[in-house]
Amino acid sequence: MTQFTDPKRLGKSGATVARCLDDGRPALVAYYPVGYPTVADSLSVVKALVEGTQGRGADIVEIGIPYSDPLMDGLVIQHATTKARARGVRTRDAFLAVEAVASAGATPMVMTYWNLIEAYGVDAFARDLASAGGAGVITPDLPPDDCPEWFEASDAHQVDRIFLIAPSSTDERIALTMEACRGWVYASSVMGVTGARSQTSDAAPVIVQRARAVDPSLPVGIGLGVSTGEQAAEIGSFADLVIVGSALVRCMESDGLDMHGDLLKLRALADDLADGVERARL
Repeated sequence: MTQFTDPKRLGKSGATVARCLDDGRPALVAYYPVGYPTVADSLSVVKALVEGTQGRGADIVEIGIPYSDPLMDGLVIQHATTKARARGVRTRDAFLAVEAVASAGATPMVMTYWNLIEAYGVDAFARDLASAGGAGVITPDLPPDDCPEWFEASDAHQVDRIFLIAPSSTDERIALTMEACRGWVYASSVMGVTGARSQTSDAAPVIVQRARAVDPSLPVGIGLGVSTGEQAAEIGSFADLVIVGSALVRCMESDGLDMHGDLLKLRALADDLADGVERARL
């Protein structure tokens, strides 16, 4: 059995990770922005991420909400979210994607910048996410020591809180951030914006090791850069979650003009990534 056994720390998303680890592999997390190419198309995409071509793909799907000033997003995701915003995507559309992921059998989460939660209403956002079946929220720009209203709302509606740590984080900051998390902690393996890379970062195992030294009771996920099954296996050999985003969004390069072909590429990549996490701990 995994060492992650405290249900209060794990929440819903961490429990999914613990089940994957008990099966001998890390969890595969797929990011995709709602609304690209359209809202309806993005619902088909998130289902395909869960299904792959063999009925297995992502264990957790991060549903991104397009935002006007995406500080962490690389060019691939910026391109997609800019088009989604121009086509009228709204914050509430994320809850449709949450329902789609849950119906496909995976754990749905939302990744969003804090301004969108504030604009929607902090308690209302947590309430509507939980009602749709969402497990938690990743907030890349929210300091864990400056959001009492989010703690109150997420506790009231049993929504997991995922904060970020980075290679530049001090040990004290890592400890504070992990204490604030429920579910798991998101460890950025590089300094800078998101984007698929040909090689994974040398900093990845170091930040995971540092996080575990501070708090061994919380799963650690690595994101930023993973684009192939080989890289997923490499990251999954030491991380508890392998997070993939830009490489998946890039599969939808036809901008909706060839959804059939794009979804075939997406499912094939989901298969490759799933195979990678399966062999990560062999």
